[in-house]
Amino acid sequence: MARVAVVTGAAGGLGRAISAQLIADGLHVVGLDIDAAGLASMAGTGFAGLVVDLTDAGAIAEAFGRIGKDHGGLDALVNNAGTCFMSDFPNIPASELERQMTINFSGAFHCCQAAIPLMAGRPGVRKIVNISSNGAYNFDVFDPPHYRASKAALDTLTKDLARRYAREKIAVNSIAPAMTQTPLFNVLTEDVLARAIAAMPHGHAMQPAEVAAWVGFLISAAGDISSGNVIILNQGRDVR
Repeated sequence: MARVAVVTGAAGGLGRAISAQLIADGLHVVGLDIDAAGLASMAGTGFAGLVVDLTDAGAIAEAFGRIGKDHGGLDALVNNAGTCFMSDFPNIPASELERQMTINFSGAFHCCQAAIPLMAGRPGVRKIVNISSNGAYNFDVFDPPHYRASKAALDTLTKDLARRYAREKIAVNSIAPAMTQTPLFNVLTEDVLARAIAAMPHGHAMQPAEVAAWVGFLISAAGDISSGNVIILNQGRDVR
């Protein structure tokens, strides 16, 4: 029987690449997203979509309850759903701060809460991979502070759960990519985008499939001994 993985934000650029990677690796992927049309366009062997508002803790619990009934458990979770709101400090509306934290952190938190009980009793090392951001660490590039904070909080959750569940053989890691060519490019001005890409040592943004390959590695048996790590992917840009 194929291992079962949940990918949040599955209908987005990076979510599609991660889903494709895991399907190619032999997993059955359940994609969670609010984009019903996007999920429908991904329908096929090895993939099932569930329309879920990941800002709604109740909806998340309901979705994972259904996954448990349909598949008997869960082997991997990829918390990929996220966004970046671009208001700058101090002119960040309270509603934007709350929504930024809800999408990037709280949704992942509730998914972990719902997923870990479904991992109990599954064979091998179960996996959680959180998609963080270079913006949590690199203060030389422009990222709004509420975006940075949301991703830093996600990495703290990674470390806590890795320590908490190590003896239960649940490995938890973060991947923190730098500039990756996804629809989030659309929130940047042309000037900011050009400067950010120019700072990349290879002269171009990373591709979703490149990041997805790292997710696949961590979820594979080769990733069994990695837990509690934040893996920074940036072409060597920030080496000091």
